Amino acid sequence: MESLDDVIDDLIADRVIRRHRRTWLIVIGVVIAAALLVLATGGWKQRVGRAVPTYDAPATVAAGRFEFSFTKAEIIREPKTEYSAAKAELRVYFDVRNIDTEEHASTSVRNEVLRMVPGGGADLVKSNGASCRGETGWAIVPGLPPESCFTKFEIAPDFAADQIEVGILGEQYISDNGLIGANEDPYWQQPKAAAVVRMKPTVVVKEEK
Repeated sequence: MESLDDVIDDLIADRVIRRHRRTWLIVIGVVIAAALLVLATGGWKQRVGRAVPTYDAPATVAAGRFEFSFTKAEIIREPKTEYSAAKAELRVYFDVRNIDTEEHASTSVRNEVLRMVPGGGADLVKSNGASCRGETGWAIVPGLPPESCFTKFEIAPDFAADQIEVGILGEQYISDNGLIGANEDPYWQQPKAAAVVRMKPTVVVKEEK
C-alpha cells in the first residue's frame, strides 16, 4: 500500500508532466502555424529568407508552361476630371513563350501566375492575366515565337514606387492524390512560386481627351 507521501509525489509529478505537455503542444502549434504562413505567402512576402531567386529586369524566367522575358514596368495615371475620379494602374511588359512539353496545348496566361509583391507582409496582388495583340486572354501556342504582352495590376491612384516586384508562379504537371479517389492522370495545376523580378517603373500620365 502506497504511503501518503508517495501519493503526493505522484500527484506532483503528474501535474508537472501535464504542464510541460501543454507547453510543448503550444510550441508545436506555433511552429506549424508559422510554417503554414510561409507556404501560404509563397515564400516571397518578406525579402529576408525568400525561398525563390530574385532577378533584376530585363530577366527571363521559365515557370511551368511558360517562359517570360520581362522588359519594363509603367505606372499609368489618369488625372481626376470633372466627371471621373483619379485612377492608376501598374503595367508590366514581357514576351511570353509556351514551353509546354507535356500536353503541347495552347493556353492563356492565368491571373494567378503573375502577382505583384507589395512587401511589408501585405497580400500578393493578382494580375489580369496577359494582354497580347490587343486582346486579354490571348492563347499562347506551343512552338511559335514569343508573343509581346503586358499584364495589369490594380493600384491606388496615389501609388508611387522607385521599384516594384512581380512574383512568377509555375503550374506543376502532377496528378491528384489517387488514395482519395481523385483523378490520377497528371495535369497542370497548383501554381508554385518560381521567382521574383524587380523593375524600376516609369510614370505615364494620360492626357484628357
